[in-house]
Amino acid sequence: MGVAGHNDPLIGETTCGSLLQQLQLIWDEVGESDEDRDKMLLQLEQECLDVYRRKVDHASNSRARLLQQLASAKSELSRLLCALGELSVSGIPEKTTGTIKEQLASITPFLEKLCREKDKRVREFADVRLQIQTIRGEIAGSLQVGAHMETPRVNEDDLSTKKLNEFLSELQALQKEKSNRLHKILDLVSSVHDFCSVLGMDFLSTVTEVHPSLNDSVGAESKSISDATLSKLSKMVIELKEEKLKRLEKIQALASQLTDLWNLMDTSVEERQLFHHVTCSMSSTLDEVTVPGALDLDLIEQAELEVERLDQLKASRMKDIAFKRQTELEDIYAQAHIAIDTSAARHRILTVIDSSIFEPSELLADMESQILKAKEEALSRKDILEKVDRWMSACEEESWLEDYSRDDNRYSATRGAHLNLKRAEKARLLVSKIPAIVDTLMTKTRAWEQDHGMLFNYDGVHLVAMLDEYKILRQEKEEEKRRMRDQKKINDQLAAEQEKLFGSKPSPARPQSSRKTPGPRANGTPNRRLSALQNGGRSASRDGRRDSGRPAAPVNYVAICKEDAGGNNLGASSP
Repeated sequence: MGVAGHNDPLIGETTCGSLLQQLQLIWDEVGESDEDRDKMLLQLEQECLDVYRRKVDHASNSRARLLQQLASAKSELSRLLCALGELSVSGIPEKTTGTIKEQLASITPFLEKLCREKDKRVREFADVRLQIQTIRGEIAGSLQVGAHMETPRVNEDDLSTKKLNEFLSELQALQKEKSNRLHKILDLVSSVHDFCSVLGMDFLSTVTEVHPSLNDSVGAESKSISDATLSKLSKMVIELKEEKLKRLEKIQALASQLTDLWNLMDTSVEERQLFHHVTCSMSSTLDEVTVPGALDLDLIEQAELEVERLDQLKASRMKDIAFKRQTELEDIYAQAHIAIDTSAARHRILTVIDSSIFEPSELLADMESQILKAKEEALSRKDILEKVDRWMSACEEESWLEDYSRDDNRYSATRGAHLNLKRAEKARLLVSKIPAIVDTLMTKTRAWEQDHGMLFNYDGVHLVAMLDEYKILRQEKEEEKRRMRDQKKINDQLAAEQEKLFGSKPSPARPQSSRKTPGPRANGTPNRRLSALQNGGRSASRDGRRDSGRPAAPVNYVAICKEDAGGNNLGASSP
């Protein structure tokens, strides 16, 4: 039997038919029977079917695998589209046609593209969520400053742009909150620094008690922004502010005490300048005190020691200080024309100082109270005293005008005569207003007495009584002047008649009514009351001397009432 598939150069290319022919020839040559031939052909046919069947099975398995790949690709494509939130991707055919391999070849590029997009989206989600969790940890205080968190797991079933934008919005809100917290932390740290500077405290040790990251050496992005840090820092700022206010009130009280003690003991400017850093904050508000170390405890202690030293010095010099206060009180009463017993007051001060229960602060407080009361009383009398001064000035001008009117040489061309003429004109105008001044003064004085429930005394003399007597004297003087004018007219008539009878004018006789004091004032009572104001009614100064600088009371009406040579009408009513 020949070898199967042997190429016969006579036959040409080997085929199944040529091989069967060769097999027939061989059988013929050999002499195989038909039955053997049929068996061998049946065997060949069965072997060919087995080969075809194996090939078909292999091809079928290959097709099934391709179909599975195509289905998996389509499923993965749909899943990725759903996960990415994409309804369609540009370039993917809506209807697939052609062979399985063609369909698979058309889907593969887009599937690879979506896979790359998915990986990119997963990284974006992981990065955003890592930042979110980091900021949340910093806010909650569960994440140490500078620590790193593990990359969070990402749900790959939802990688849509909408979901990513939600995370981005959340991240943006957290970043804004972080920025706000960081600014607040920095502001609070700055406030702590300012407070520590003014209070003379160590800033680093103070601020690191809240959190170590608040140190200046740590960058702003690495500072703790947790709720606990904010709460502790805010509480510390409040405590430091209260401490600053407490120290400011303390140092202002010390400054006030120093100023009072300096004023009491007439301390020199040079000695006061040593504690200028204490007194400079006496009237400052809390926010105005910004000088470093202005409220240092050492500074406050120095001020306390100085106050204590001056207190001890004050106790040894209390007599001089008390008399100085008494002098101030007497000056206030003197300026207000209030008569007081100065010798009794000074004797009382000496008695208190020499007593066993002497307390300097109580004595000074009592004298300060008296001075305050005296100032209030002087202020209430100010308006009336100004009008009394105006009245007295007018009366002085009236007295000068009377003397000027009695001067026979007033119209002579002497030096300064024109000045006296001008003064006389002004004096006449002022004198004409005296009645109105007196009436206004009496009205205001009575109103004051009604409001205060006491008499208004001027240097120990009742002002209303003095004004009443002044009005009586003025009225008597006016009546005397009118009587003298009438007597002069009678004398002139008698002189004229005598001149007609005897041919010559007799010498003028002095009127019998021209006497020193009018009849109603012969007893001298008004004279004594008004003289008390001028001579003995004024309060003595602190050294026992009379105050000669104040205007004298109007007592010119007890002088001799003579005819006004200039014909001035002193009783003219006020305009």
